[in-house]
Amino acid sequence: MKEFLEKRWNITGGWTQIGLIFLVFALTGSSSVFIGRHILEFVGITPETNGWIRVPVRILSVFLIYQVLLLWIGFLFGQFKFFYAFEKKMWDRMLSPFRKKS
Repeated sequence: MKEFLEKRWNITGGWTQIGLIFLVFALTGSSSVFIGRHILEFVGITPETNGWIRVPVRILSVFLIYQVLLLWIGFLFGQFKFFYAFEKKMWDRMLSPFRKKS
């Protein structure tokens, strides 16, 4: 398993780095949902708000918060280089259908 993750993620830090990466993913996911809830309440979107408005706004806000927190928390744990490359690859894959083919 360790060798698979090191090859897939192009890392060399062994179990320590793998553990830090998993920790950053866990903290980022939990934090983005927590912060997203409070931001939506701040702007006036509550559980009583129509679901057709609340759900898409919540998904979009948590997604955007997650992207920022992933880099920030990754930086705090010394894994910024990994998460920057991870985000670049993710955005490239998400935006590739919208790019012109040459």
